[in-house]
Amino acid sequence: MVTTGVELGNARVLAPGRLRWLRALGWMALLAVLGVATFNVAADTTLRVAAMARGAHFTTRAAAPGDARLAAVIVGSIAMLLVYGLAVRLGEKRAVRELALAWFVPEILGGLAIGGVIMAAIIGALAAAGMVTIEAAPVAHISQSLKETIQSSVIEETLLRLVIFRLLWRAFGVWPALGLAALLFGALHLGNPGATVFSALCLLAGEGIGAGLYMLTGRPWLSIGMHAGWNFTQGWVFGSAVSGVGFFAGGPLITRPVAGVAPFLSGGGFGPESSLSALILSLVASVAILWLAWVRGGFRERAASV
Repeated sequence: MVTTGVELGNARVLAPGRLRWLRALGWMALLAVLGVATFNVAADTTLRVAAMARGAHFTTRAAAPGDARLAAVIVGSIAMLLVYGLAVRLGEKRAVRELALAWFVPEILGGLAIGGVIMAAIIGALAAAGMVTIEAAPVAHISQSLKETIQSSVIEETLLRLVIFRLLWRAFGVWPALGLAALLFGALHLGNPGATVFSALCLLAGEGIGAGLYMLTGRPWLSIGMHAGWNFTQGWVFGSAVSGVGFFAGGPLITRPVAGVAPFLSGGGFGPESSLSALILSLVASVAILWLAWVRGGFRERAASV
């Protein structure tokens, strides 16, 4: 029996029959909008309650204290996953085994290690080649970095794996889904500061890491952990830009591109993940993890459960 792979859904809105591919795309759009809306409503509600408890008025998320924003992101993330689970249970008539908590802790920790090691290897290679400098810095804060790490990893991986990739697979098959999800991820970052076509290619090359980890288990925990470990190591530990933004900074190190080095070699203002080193190492990691998923049956649809 195949214990790896993704359960795509085969009932109700995804039942076999006429125009299932179109129904899958419509369901994908609905789940994406519902997930983002749930996160925002839950996060803002948490901040409003926290402000009332302090005797203050809620204005914007940015104006709230760091610990309140961190709590809001945690609540928003939990609410997003719960609503996804309820929607799938009702709309696809199946048990939501992808959110099983039995493996949550080991897979989150394993993912953190994978993302952290890959990013440390990328920045280490850049430093060894003299393309970036790494200096010690006083630790300024961590709650903001944790908030950004949780928010980006949970929202992006939930949408990319559980919603977009899974339902593109349902609509068109696994290989088109892998390609389309990767292209979408790269394209969505083109609007970030310092983004280039090359930076999008680097992100696209690394998409196989998260997709492969999801396909290995049929759960998002490994890919969420990997994404969090990647961003936190890059932004807080090494103090570099993450996809062109500096929201994660505040940790013990500061990493800067060396002046005069071409951005495609150092990563430039977008960060180390937009470097030739990142392109090569991300591609190698993607191929290795996707190969492992293939060998272990992750490219086959997982049997449905009710």
